[in-house]
Amino acid sequence: MEIFRMKNTVQFMRHQKAALVFSIFMMLTAAVTLYIDKLNFGLDFTGGTLIEVGLEKSADLQQIRQVMNDNGYPDAVVQFYGTSRDVVIRLAERKGVKASMLGNKVLAVLKKGTGQTITMRRIEFVGASVGDDLKEQGGLAMLTALICILMYVAFRFEWRFAVGSVIALFHDVILTVGLFSLLGLEFDLTVLAAILAVIGYSLNDTIVVSDRIRENFRKLRNKTPAEVIDISLTQTLSRTIITSLTTILVLLALFFRGGELIHGFATALLFGVFVGTYSSVYVASSIALAFGISKEHLIPEVIEKEGADQDQMMP
Repeated sequence: MEIFRMKNTVQFMRHQKAALVFSIFMMLTAAVTLYIDKLNFGLDFTGGTLIEVGLEKSADLQQIRQVMNDNGYPDAVVQFYGTSRDVVIRLAERKGVKASMLGNKVLAVLKKGTGQTITMRRIEFVGASVGDDLKEQGGLAMLTALICILMYVAFRFEWRFAVGSVIALFHDVILTVGLFSLLGLEFDLTVLAAILAVIGYSLNDTIVVSDRIRENFRKLRNKTPAEVIDISLTQTLSRTIITSLTTILVLLALFFRGGELIHGFATALLFGVFVGTYSSVYVASSIALAFGISKEHLIPEVIEKEGADQDQMMP
């Protein structure tokens, strides 16, 4: 039983053209942003050294950045990591320098520059070749997911729904990635995992809507395709809103209280839930309607066997 029911059908498809124009504009904007600003790839992709240290007192990030800059590390990225006494320092790859030696040098520099007792928590090194492999494998993972989804939806429903679903997923991915490029946020493996999760979330919503549309095409024979889609979207609206709100509440908790480690993950998922909900309503359904989806495409044609009418006449 639905939590609440809409008394009147919401005319979603009335704004179909405006929504498609808006989506195309946003996708082009994201693509231009990616071309101009690129992505701020994290250590997972670029290669380098990550050093986590613990201080006895609250850290002054500006002071630590200045200390690193004065001692020959101008490229150091300094961030809090959980509490105000935990700091992560990211350094670009330095050829011929072992990670352990670099860690000891940085530790000595920080102790001298801050005057505090500093302990080494962990040190990680990622080579540039490993980062390039991760980029390639991550891109292939997203491409494979989209191809498999296209095949599944085409088999499960109809190719018009499949095309709409894949375009909607591509819309969600490029907007989410474009947000990270526009804001200069770090793009690492946790963000890539979040984008794959966004694909799954958006697809689940699209499948629910598509299933209701197919069901209503069989029930509402006297309605136009646009009316059937509007009715279907209205019927699933309560489920969409409740699912989105509960997901957003959890993600907000992760965003504000989860710490630096999953901040990018929570950011990507929060934005992805919004655009995924929007694309399930307007992008996927609108594209299926634009391709001319109708009840003939979803209702199997009944083929009568030769002589069936004569068999019925026999006693």
